[in-house]
Amino acid sequence: MRVLAVLAALFALVATAAPASAQNRFWLQNNTNQTIVAANVSPSRVQDWGPNILTRGPGMQVWVEPTFADCYLDIRVRFADGTEDGHLGVHACTLSRITFGRDAPFSPAPLPPPRVEERITADPSFVFVNRSGESIREVYVSLSSDRNWGADRLGPRSILPPGASMPIALPQGEVCAVDMRVVYMDRRVMERRNVETCSVRNFFWR
Repeated sequence: MRVLAVLAALFALVATAAPASAQNRFWLQNNTNQTIVAANVSPSRVQDWGPNILTRGPGMQVWVEPTFADCYLDIRVRFADGTEDGHLGVHACTLSRITFGRDAPFSPAPLPPPRVEERITADPSFVFVNRSGESIREVYVSLSSDRNWGADRLGPRSILPPGASMPIALPQGEVCAVDMRVVYMDRRVMERRNVETCSVRNFFWR
């Protein structure tokens, strides 16, 4: 699993069409208040990161010319303080510049439409909203009656930045209490047990 960032994934894409000859080449620009000391780019279809592309040392921007023809890329950067940030599945063939910066807004995922009909059985499903102020690399949610956490609901190649949300689908029945486990980018783990979610639509993790 790729280690991404402690900092928020505040990620702005300037989506100007690149000329046909450019293919997946782009400018990687740093608009944060930190120095980027390393950056890796790899095709989204592979598991391993490529080599550090900052061969000339830290800078505010660098011209990236991948040695592969893939359009969908994964990008990871490391800052001078050792923290990391990244973005997965970037369609680089349609971009001329990819910018990391604190002033880039993040649009949370839309919430599901309100339910019109009454619940016949207990429905513990809800929308998990990251209000912790930190990026999350793993999210586990299970009914309190279960004996294990189950799979990471984010998957091995995704992160949940601050302000982002994701739907949590749980089986309907008679159980409304759920357990939650979150792993942050620095591998810190936090858990909450016996959270009642049948009466809520959004749960704000803080």
